Amino acid sequence: MAEIKKVVVHLRATGDAPILKQAKFKIAGSDKFVKVIDFLRRQLHRETLFVYVNSAFSPNPDELVVDLYNNFGIDGKLVVNYACSMAWG
Repeated sequence: MAEIKKVVVHLRATGDAPILKQAKFKIAGSDKFVKVIDFLRRQLHRETLFVYVNSAFSPNPDELVVDLYNNFGIDGKLVVNYACSMAWG
């Protein structure tokens, strides 16, 4: 069985969003992006959250983390920006 790749996710606050104490963590590549969104909602105690990859687009919550990393990862990590209000279209 193939080893499940771990992906380093780097969370970056945007706009008025609070900065997290732990901005980097590893997640199984086989996990869906919704797991990152849910983690952020719990950490920030907010239901409404805008989440972007590379300051560019909001991925579908059902996307696999490893697919996003393979297509959009930079310097060995997946950069995820988050905001409390819409930051990018």
